[in-house]
Amino acid sequence: MKNLIATAAIIGLTITASYAQYATTRGGANSAAPSTGQNSPATGPSATPGATNSTSITIAPEQRTKIKQYVLKQNVKPTAIKERVAVGATLPADVELLAVPSDWGMEVTRYRYVYSDNHVVLVEPSSRRVVQIID
Repeated sequence: MKNLIATAAIIGLTITASYAQYATTRGGANSAAPSTGQNSPATGPSATPGATNSTSITIAPEQRTKIKQYVLKQNVKPTAIKERVAVGATLPADVELLAVPSDWGMEVTRYRYVYSDNHVVLVEPSSRRVVQIID
């Protein structure tokens, strides 16, 4: 019986450790955005692998084009933002965030966006942090 309990305890620790490692590599269980740990000319530097407060996401060039075309086609009204907008910056509460259409892709539908200064700015809605700027 003692061997059975010891085996169950070891299995439980292994599962817990595996989940902790998974959560860490995915940016943490409560992370605002996935951590890519890559630098890309299209998106710039992103957070360090395993970081829990990543501030950037990677978007493929063809998806960036699709997003920009949508905003232009739909005549989305530009919003004036007084503060400097940069990845990692927090947008003021008075800036209205718009819902991301599902055809932009599943990886970005959890974010909101604002169109400002000829850029589409993707924002993590709960923190209002900028995660991507699309030219």
